[in-house]
Amino acid sequence: MRRRELQEISLPSDDCCAAMLCARCEIIRWSDHSTVDLGVGMRRREFIAVAGSAAATWTLAVRAQQKAMPVIGVLNPGSPSPSAPLMAAFRQGLSEAGYVEGQNLTIEYRWAEGHYDRLPALAADLVGRKVDLIMASSPPSALAAKSATSTIPIVFRSGADPVGDGLVASLARPGGNLTGVSFVADELTAKRLELLSELVPRAGVIALLMNPNNATAERVIRDVREAARTNGLQLHVLKASSESEIDTAFASLVQLHVDALVVGADPFLSSQRERFVALASRHAVPAIYAWREFAASGGLISYGSSLTAAFRLVGAYAGRVLEGAKPADLPVQQSTTFELVINLKTAKELGITVPQSILLRADEVIE
Repeated sequence: MRRRELQEISLPSDDCCAAMLCARCEIIRWSDHSTVDLGVGMRRREFIAVAGSAAATWTLAVRAQQKAMPVIGVLNPGSPSPSAPLMAAFRQGLSEAGYVEGQNLTIEYRWAEGHYDRLPALAADLVGRKVDLIMASSPPSALAAKSATSTIPIVFRSGADPVGDGLVASLARPGGNLTGVSFVADELTAKRLELLSELVPRAGVIALLMNPNNATAERVIRDVREAARTNGLQLHVLKASSESEIDTAFASLVQLHVDALVVGADPFLSSQRERFVALASRHAVPAIYAWREFAASGGLISYGSSLTAAFRLVGAYAGRVLEGAKPADLPVQQSTTFELVINLKTAKELGITVPQSILLRADEVIE
């Protein structure tokens, strides 16, 4: 028996397979080890036609499979670096639901970099890309996403009152295309004022720093003013919606003879936590913040809901929607994990002795 000669055939399609044709045999063997029976007498030209057609069919099948991978669009008012721990918690929630980015899920991120006026355009971009779901990481993001689409499912992280904010019809039956996780944030600002006064009893003049672009800013200011009057404190309200305005606000603390500072719960302000911690240290101003991440970065004290717990819930809910659940039928979840965190190292640097009453209530004490 003569040795059969093999010829390698170059196909005009994607580099998806390789075939070898035995000049006098009747079998094509593909790189995936499957075979095709050519039949007797099939010529080289006929083989190329068959092989090319098969390769094209295979490529279309692969592309269809890739297209079927769901895509989540993340709409975030902040910046990537400060939001990294929260996005990690979101992905953890998704993984618990069986979705892993890069394996069976694609995530496209849109960052407003603290400019809330960019959110509508970013939301419209995600809608235009026909994502399967939008994750709105804040109330401003959720409102922008809701205005952009009434059909694409939206899973949000909101404040305590998504009904009052106009996001859903009710907590039990959201209706429409939105659902998500709500937690208490702004409503605790007055409580933070009381905690700061307890921690620094000598503080008679306190400043409240708010982002005026936040829709809840005026309501929070009213609540904190009332709490200040009740506790016999003098309150100065400062506003900042940019990095330069934060610097200006801290510079004014000396002129106003401010003894302590309350920083509002706002996505943009939260994205500037390293700046806040550095400025508070430079000006030797005791400050209280809404989130644990501030105290972990060197801030004096924080009190509020757990952001990481909330975003993990958002991820789990997004997974349920990807599985086919309708947002209208999924009740808005309420995150009930609260954290009081004290940074003793920062307290020592500021010459503050933390009262035992606060230490006993603290969920975490950073040494």
